Amino acid sequence: MTLSRRRLFGGALAASAAGLAATSLAACATDRTAAPAITTPGADLRAGAGANTTLGPIKQIDAGVLNVGYAEFGSPTGQPVLLLHGWPYDAYSYADVGPLLAAAGYRVIVPYLRGYGPTTFLSDRTVRNGQQTAVARDIVDLMDALRIDNAVLGGFDWGARTVGVMAALWPQRCKAIVSVSGYLVTQIAANQQPLAPEAELGWWYQYYFATERGRLGYSRNRRDFNELIWRRASPQWDFDDATYDRSAAAFDNPDHVDIVIHNYRWRLGLAPGEPEYDGYEQRLDGATVSVPAITISSDFDGAAKDGKAFRGKFTGKYEHRVLDGIGHNVPQEAPHPFAQAVIDADHL
Repeated sequence: MTLSRRRLFGGALAASAAGLAATSLAACATDRTAAPAITTPGADLRAGAGANTTLGPIKQIDAGVLNVGYAEFGSPTGQPVLLLHGWPYDAYSYADVGPLLAAAGYRVIVPYLRGYGPTTFLSDRTVRNGQQTAVARDIVDLMDALRIDNAVLGGFDWGARTVGVMAALWPQRCKAIVSVSGYLVTQIAANQQPLAPEAELGWWYQYYFATERGRLGYSRNRRDFNELIWRRASPQWDFDDATYDRSAAAFDNPDHVDIVIHNYRWRLGLAPGEPEYDGYEQRLDGATVSVPAITISSDFDGAAKDGKAFRGKFTGKYEHRVLDGIGHNVPQEAPHPFAQAVIDADHL
C-alpha cells in the first residue's frame, strides 16, 4: 500500500454520493465533445460489491523476466490503456472500470503485478525484487511483448507509483496517466527523514515488515492481514466476503511475500536493490512528469488531498480531482469517476 506521509488511516470521512458526483464532474474541465462522459450527476458512485464478478479469461504472456497474467477488455484495435493495481489488491480492482472503458472503445490491459495471482518468474534464479523501477520495467516489457508502443496508464498505490516512474523514465510510452494520490515516486534519501509521531503511526505495517517477525506474520496471516488493510484504508466501502475472496486468491502466489517484504524494506533503505536498476533510480532523483496527467485524491489522502504538495511534479497538461467519501481503492470503489479520468486524460 502507498500511504501519504501526511495522514493516518481512519481520517475524517464525509460526503454524500451526490456530493461525490458533483465534485468529480465539476473537476472535469475537458471538452465533453471530445471526451464522452460516462458519469451521471447525482448518481451513487460507490460500487459496493461491484457490478462485475469476473475478469473473463486470464491470458498469459512471457515478458522480460516474467510470465504475466492479465485480463483484457475491448477491441484489439482500440487505444491501449494499461491499468495497474497496488498492495494488497489485484486485477479485480478494475473489474468494473475495464468494461466501462471497453464500451468507450478502448483496449484495456489489466496485468497482475509480479508476486500476484498467475504472474510468475521465468527463472528460479531471478531476484524477487519489489523495488519501483523493477516493477516499472515489467510493464515496459509487457508493452513490448504485446506490441503496444504507447498507452494511457492508470494506477493506484503501487500502480500509481509505477505509472509515475514510467512517465518520468519512459515518457514516449505514455500517452497520458491517471495517478491516485498524486506523485508517489520514492526517493530513498528523503524516506530516511523522520516524521511527526502521529504521521509515523500510519506506517505501522511497513515497520512490522521490517522485522523477521513481520515477514513470518505476513506469510502466515496474509489473508486476514490484507483484509484489515482493506477495511482501514476504505472504511466506507461496503465490500462483501466474495469480493475480498476473489482478490485474496492473488496473495497465494508463491513469490508474493518475498516481493511485498522487499518492496517495503527497500523503500526504507533496509534492503538493497539490484545494480541493473541503479541507473533508473538515479534518473528519478528530482524527476518530474511532463506527459498529460490527471491525479485523483480521496479521503485516504487526508489533509494532502488538495494536491498542492505534489502539484510542482507535473509539468505538462494537468488536472487534479478530489473524490470525497471514497477510500484508497479508487477504481473499485468509484469505477465511473476513475474511468472518466482515464478518458479525460486521453483527451487532455
